[in-house]
Amino acid sequence: MDRTHLPFDGTRPSYDAAVDVRDQGEALPSRPLAKAPEGAPNVLVILLDDMGFGASSAFGGPCRMPVAEQLADGGLRYSRFHTTALCSPTRAALMTGRNHHAVGMGTVVEISTGRPGYDATRPLSAGTLAQTLSYNGYATGAFGKWHQTPSWEQTAAGPFDRWPTREGFDRFYGFLGGEASQFEPTLVEGTTFVDPPKTAAEGYHLSEDLVDQAQGWVRDVRTHAPDKPWFAYLAFGATHAPFQVPEGWADKYAGEFAHGWDRQRELTLQRQQELGVVPVDAELAPWTPGVPHWDEISEADREVAQRLMEVYAAFAEHTDAQVGRLVESLRATGELDNTIVLYILGDNGASAEGGIEGTLNETLRLNGIGDDTARIASEIDKVGGPESYAHYPVGWAVAMDTPYQWTKQVASHYGGTRNGLVVHWPAGIDARGEVRHQWHHVVDVLPTLLEVAGVPVPEVVNGVEQQPLDGVSFRYSFNDAGAPERHVTQYFEMFGNRGIYHEGWTAVAKHKTPWETARTNTPSLADDRWELYDTRSDWTQARDLAADEPVLLAELQDLFLREARRNQVLPMDDQLSGRFDARTAGRPAPPRSIRLLPGAGRLREDAVPSLKNTSFAIRASFSSGPDAEGVLVAQGGGFGGWSLYVKDGLVTYAYNFGAVTVTHVRATTPLTDGDHAAEVLFSYDGGGLGRGGDVRLVVDGEKVGEGRIEQTLPFFYSMDQTLDVGLDRGTPVTSDYGPGRGFAFTGSIRQVVLQTGDDALVPSDDQLLKAHLVTH
Repeated sequence: MDRTHLPFDGTRPSYDAAVDVRDQGEALPSRPLAKAPEGAPNVLVILLDDMGFGASSAFGGPCRMPVAEQLADGGLRYSRFHTTALCSPTRAALMTGRNHHAVGMGTVVEISTGRPGYDATRPLSAGTLAQTLSYNGYATGAFGKWHQTPSWEQTAAGPFDRWPTREGFDRFYGFLGGEASQFEPTLVEGTTFVDPPKTAAEGYHLSEDLVDQAQGWVRDVRTHAPDKPWFAYLAFGATHAPFQVPEGWADKYAGEFAHGWDRQRELTLQRQQELGVVPVDAELAPWTPGVPHWDEISEADREVAQRLMEVYAAFAEHTDAQVGRLVESLRATGELDNTIVLYILGDNGASAEGGIEGTLNETLRLNGIGDDTARIASEIDKVGGPESYAHYPVGWAVAMDTPYQWTKQVASHYGGTRNGLVVHWPAGIDARGEVRHQWHHVVDVLPTLLEVAGVPVPEVVNGVEQQPLDGVSFRYSFNDAGAPERHVTQYFEMFGNRGIYHEGWTAVAKHKTPWETARTNTPSLADDRWELYDTRSDWTQARDLAADEPVLLAELQDLFLREARRNQVLPMDDQLSGRFDARTAGRPAPPRSIRLLPGAGRLREDAVPSLKNTSFAIRASFSSGPDAEGVLVAQGGGFGGWSLYVKDGLVTYAYNFGAVTVTHVRATTPLTDGDHAAEVLFSYDGGGLGRGGDVRLVVDGEKVGEGRIEQTLPFFYSMDQTLDVGLDRGTPVTSDYGPGRGFAFTGSIRQVVLQTGDDALVPSDDQLLKAHLVTH
C-alpha cells in the first residue's frame, strides 16, 4: 500500500485464473483494504472555544477543570503552544497543517471575502487530517463546532464539499457556524439539519449532547470493528458566548471573583509559576490599554462583572466535566492507554467581544451597539440561562490571558495566540506530569498525529498534488524535555494585528482593538508602532526592546513581509463591520429577492436577501381557517431578528432589536377564513447603518396597520439562528407567541417572498400574489 497517494485504489495483483474453479490451484488474491499500521493509537482531539491561557486551573487559572489537570498530571503540559487568534483560522490550520491564509481562512467564514487568503475555501491541495487518517484505515467522527464551511454553502443545496463529511469525517454531529445557543442550537447530522433531541425545559444542553453522541459513535465503531483505530474531533461551542449552563451550575462560583481582575492576574501568575508553565521570574505583561482597572469602575459595574465571570467559570467547569465523561468511558473499556488525547484549551485567546461593560447579549456588541450595566443588573438573574446571551467584560478577558497582554483577535501578542495544550498518551509517553517548553503552533498538530499513527504526510490526495506542510511534528518532545525546538519561525496576522516569531524573538504590531467592532476609521497600517521582545529572557513580552535593537527589528519586519507574501496574507484588511454584508465584502451574495416555499428553513443570512440597512418587503400568501395561528416566516431569534405571524386572528410583524426592545406592528382587522396575502413594507430612513424606518402592514391589498422602528441591527440578526418558513426555530423572536416550541402555523402557506430595495415597496409584480389579490 502506497500511503503517500490517497486514497489507496485497492487494485488486486495480477493472477492466472482457471476456467473451472475446481481446477484453481493458485490462490486468488483478495482485494487489499486500507488498514491502519499495526498498533496505531486512537486519536482524540478536544478543542475548547475562546479560552485564554490563564483561565483553566490546569494552567494556573481560576476555572476549576479537574479533568484537564488529571490528564496533564498523567501526561504533558505544553507551555508555548499557539493558535491564530481567531476561530475558523485556527480550525483550518489544525485540520490541514498549513497556515490559515495559505488555505483561504484568513478570517472567520461569516466575513470572508473573495480575495486569496480570505475566501473561506480550502484548496484541494491542502488535504485534511481526517482525510489522511480515514484513507489510512481510521474511523473518523467530528462532534461540535465546525466553522469551516463557507456560509453561502450552508443550505440544503450545498455544495457539500466543505462540510465535515466531505472533508474526511465518516460522521458529523454539531453546528456549522461560529457559535451556538447551548439550549437551542442549529444542529446538523451529516448533511441534514436536525432539531435538538430535547428542549431546554427538558434538560437539554449542547455540551452534554455532543459527548453523548461521541460516546455512542465510539461504542458503535468498537462493536463493529474491534481492532480499528478511530479519530474523534470533539470541538465544543463552550466557552464561547453565550455563557449558558444547566440548572444548578450558575452559582458554583458565587463570590469568588470579588477581588477583581487585577488581583486575579496576580493570583494566576503565582499559580502558573508554581506549576512551572511560566518561569519563576516571569512578570505580568503591561496592562492592556483602554481597559479600566478594577478600582476604576463603580460598585454597580463590579457586581455585574463578578456575576458574568462567575457564570463563565461555571461554563468552563461544566465543559470539563463532559470531557471527563468521555475520558472515563474510554478508561472503563480499556481504550484510554492507547488513545492519544490532545486537549487544546482554547482556539484563541480569551474573547474581548463583550465590551468594556460586558453584555446580556453578545449580538449587540458584534453589531457595534453598546450595552450598559444598569440593564444587565436589572436582568442579572437570567445570566447563564436560555434568556440571556451573556459575555463578560474585557477586564476579565485580559485576566484570563494572564500573564500576557491583549486578547482574542490580537494576533500580534501572546494574549491572542498562546493557549494551553495537554497531551495524554500512556502507551506512547513515558513522562508523567511534566511541562514541555518547546515553541509550537496549531499547524503542528497534523504532522504530530500522523507521525504518532505511523503514516506519512501524503503527496497526493484524491488525485491532487499536495502543497507542503507549514507545521512540524512535536512528537520529538514527548520523551525529551530538553530537545531543541523545531518550529523556529511563524508569522501571525488578524485584522492588521500582526507579528513574527523567529528563534526566540518576536516583532509585533498591534493595529486594531477587538472590542471596537463598528469602528471604520482605523489608522493606516504604515502608522503602526512595532515592538520587539526577546522571549528567551522575557517570557511574557513585557519589555519592549525596539528602541535598543532597530536593526534586528527591521530584519524581522522584512521577514514578516516575506512570510506574508508567501502565505497569501497580503493585502491586509483591517475592516470587520464592512465584511458582514456579502454584497460589499466580495463573497458570493444572495439575490435581492427570493421566493421561499413551505418547509424552507434553516437558512443563514448569506443565503437570503439581506433586510438590513435598506427598504424591503416581506410578502406571504397563505390560507387561514378557523383559529389558525402561527409563524408565517421568521429570521433570527430571541436576541435579534424579526417575525411575521398570526395570533388571535391578527397578522403581526415583530422586530427584535438585540433583545433590548421588541416592536410589534399589528393589524387592526382580523383575518377571515380563506386565502390571504400579508405584506410587510419597510421604508428605511437611510443616511447610514442601523437607522430606523416606517412599517406598513398590508393584508389583501389594504393597509391594516403601521408603526415605526427607531433603530435596526446593522450587521446581522444571529450568528446561529436562521430564517424559517412556517415556524420560528430556536429561541423565539417575541414572547408574544406564548408557550410551546416554534409556534408553527396551523393553516397552510403557499409561498413567502423577500425583496430588498426601494422598488420593493411598490405593488408586487409577483404573479401568484397578484392573482390572489385580484380575488379580493
